[in-house]
Amino acid sequence: MPPSPDRSPSTILVKVSQDLEAIVPGFLANRRRDLATIEACLKQGDLNTIRMLGHRMKGDGGGYGFDQISTIGDRLEQAAIAQDPVSIAAEVAHLTDFLAKVTVIYTP
Repeated sequence: MPPSPDRSPSTILVKVSQDLEAIVPGFLANRRRDLATIEACLKQGDLNTIRMLGHRMKGDGGGYGFDQISTIGDRLEQAAIAQDPVSIAAEVAHLTDFLAKVTVIYTP
């Protein structure tokens, strides 16, 4: 089945309760800021900050309806604990890709 004309095949649709409509844009903006922080911390070798940010994403993502952010956060946290910068960089790429492709659909 071909993709519908109103969205590209690379769009990730996430359904979120309309009750969260006022706060979801800020949540996603904060994850974009986290990306910049994680990239800077990775260059500086500050794995503890990356671990804390990953832990926070793991806990917060699902509450906002973004299970994929929780999964990425968990993997970031585990990679930081393991002192694995290659895996951290891979998760940064996953989060970057997700944030670039996500489209939120608010549901009643």
